[in-house]
Amino acid sequence: MLLKNLWCGKTSLRRCVAVAAVSSLLVLAACGGDSGTSASNNDGTSDSEEIQSSSSSTKVESSSSVILSGDSHEESSSSSSSSLKSVSSSSKQLSSSSSGKNGDGWSWDVPKEDRLNPEIAYDSMTDSRDGQIYKTVKIGNQVWMAENLNYADSVKTPSLIGKNWCYANKAENCAVTGRLYTWAAAIDSVKLATDAGNPQDCGLDKSCTLPDTVQGICPPGWHLPEKKEWDTLLTKVGGEATALNVLKSQTGWFRKGNGSDDVGFSALPAGDRINNGNFFDIGKLAGFWSASETDYNYANALDLGYCSNYAALGYYNKSFGFSVRCLKD
Repeated sequence: MLLKNLWCGKTSLRRCVAVAAVSSLLVLAACGGDSGTSASNNDGTSDSEEIQSSSSSTKVESSSSVILSGDSHEESSSSSSSSLKSVSSSSKQLSSSSSGKNGDGWSWDVPKEDRLNPEIAYDSMTDSRDGQIYKTVKIGNQVWMAENLNYADSVKTPSLIGKNWCYANKAENCAVTGRLYTWAAAIDSVKLATDAGNPQDCGLDKSCTLPDTVQGICPPGWHLPEKKEWDTLLTKVGGEATALNVLKSQTGWFRKGNGSDDVGFSALPAGDRINNGNFFDIGKLAGFWSASETDYNYANALDLGYCSNYAALGYYNKSFGFSVRCLKD
C-alpha cells in the first residue's frame, strides 16, 4: 500500500526511491503496471546501437536517489522477470477487456479523435515536413498541440535514428498516441551539434548549453517547451495540485482515472519505453519531454499518472522514450 501511495501521490513510477531491483517490481505490481513488450526496433536498428551511451547508466541507484532510471528493470533476477510477466499478463487482460470509450481503460481501437474534448473548438496545423495534421488549442497565452507528435523522418532528421518508437513497436499504435522519443531525439541533438553559430554536443551522458528556444523535432514555427513554459501551463490550469485532472483526456485512463480535460489539452496515457527496450504503462502514464536538462543524464519531463490529481515536472533518464507536445513560437 505504501508503494502504491508513493506512485499515486507526488512521485511517479519513474521517480520512486530506488532501493533495489525488486523495489521497482513491487511498485509495478502495486500500481498495476504493465511490463510491456520487448521487440526489435521498427527502423531495423539494434538496441545496443540505440543505447550505446547508456551502458554507463546501467547501475542500481543508491537509496538516497529520487530517480529510477529503469536500470533496476534490466538487472532484475530471473524470478523477478517471471513475476513481471505475470503482472504484464494480468494488465493486458484488463486492457483488452475494457471498452476504452466509456472510461473503463485503454483500448487501441478508439481513434485519437474520439479522445478529444467534444466541447472544445480546436484549431489545427499542418506539419510542412510530412503533411500530418494536428489539432491545436489555446490555453491562456500559449498555443499547444492537442495531440502527441508523430514525426519520424530520420533522413531529414538524423537525430531520430534508433531513438524513436511506436508503442510495442507496432506502427499502427503511432496513429493513436504518436511516437515515443528519447530526450536527444526530442531536442534534435544532431542539428544542435552541426549548428555553425552555436554548436552544442547534447544528449545522454552529455550536458550542454541549450539555446533559449529549442525547436527540436517540432515543426517550423513550433518548439519543444522548456520547464518554465510547462510551469506556465500548470499555473494556468490551477497549479500542480489540480492540474492533472484538467489536462488528462476524458477517456482511456486505467481504473477510470480520467480527467475533465477542461482546456482541451487531452493528455493520453501513451506510456513510455525504458532503455532495455521494454514498453510500460499504456493507459496509466503520460510523460512529456521538456527542453530543460538537469544534468548529463537526466532531463525534465511532465509526469501525469492515472491515480492522482497531482501533476509535476520530474527528472528522468534521457534514454527513456516519452511523448512530445510542441508549443507555438
